[in-house]
Amino acid sequence: MKTFIASLAAVLLLALPSAARAGTVTVKGSDTMVILVQRWAEEFMKKNPNVKLQVTGGGSGTGLSALINGTTDIAMASRPMKKAEGDQVRTRFKNDATQISVAKDGVTFYVNEKNPLDALTQEQLKGIYLGDITNWKDVGGADAPIIVYSRENSSGTYVFVKDNLLEGEDYASSAQTLPGTAAVVNAVSKEKNGIGYGGAAYAKGIKELKVKKGNEAIAPSEENIKSGKYPLSRDLYFYLRTKPEGDAKAFIDFVLSPEGQAVVTKVGYFPVK
Repeated sequence: MKTFIASLAAVLLLALPSAARAGTVTVKGSDTMVILVQRWAEEFMKKNPNVKLQVTGGGSGTGLSALINGTTDIAMASRPMKKAEGDQVRTRFKNDATQISVAKDGVTFYVNEKNPLDALTQEQLKGIYLGDITNWKDVGGADAPIIVYSRENSSGTYVFVKDNLLEGEDYASSAQTLPGTAAVVNAVSKEKNGIGYGGAAYAKGIKELKVKKGNEAIAPSEENIKSGKYPLSRDLYFYLRTKPEGDAKAFIDFVLSPEGQAVVTKVGYFPVK
């Protein structure tokens, strides 16, 4: 009888979420959000030393797949969950996923600091990323080939640009795929004819392009992103399989608190509150 009870207890223990079992909350997904969520995790763990937060990247798609597979407690995503992903959560866990907006961002296009251009239209950016525009002189720059950098297709930023700028069309085959926004920034900082994209918080050592709309060139500033005036503004999300509870809820409550939202500003993104 004792052996049976011990075995049953072991099974029940394995069935519990990791956060409930060992005071550990796993957070996985968007590379855009990794730096921000790591900072949140550091501040939260200072106040809650008995809770361990494990934060890893890999892209929004990777994080949402892990959520569906039951291998992460929270998925970070720089794009909304797709209908098919939501359907998978519902089928497997018998309830809808919970979406929480935790910060705001503007997808920013980066060029080398030596590039004389300060702004491009959405049509010009679209032409560059579809491969229809291949020389900087065609958009008012120097007579030089455009070296295009992109993210991998598991990236939420990749999906956002494809859906909102390229209108669902495929990226140019010449676009060089890099694993993370930091890699894109690094490549553009070294290649004077390069262009790349990513979150506003990563724009260090390169020039952020404004986006022309009519006669106005709109910068990816806090005011323009929070108001939605910047045309490539977006929310950054946490996704969970159910309503937040336990240590995961405590962490999310911290993230959305004035203290947590102050971290958003320090990192270089923009608060939702």
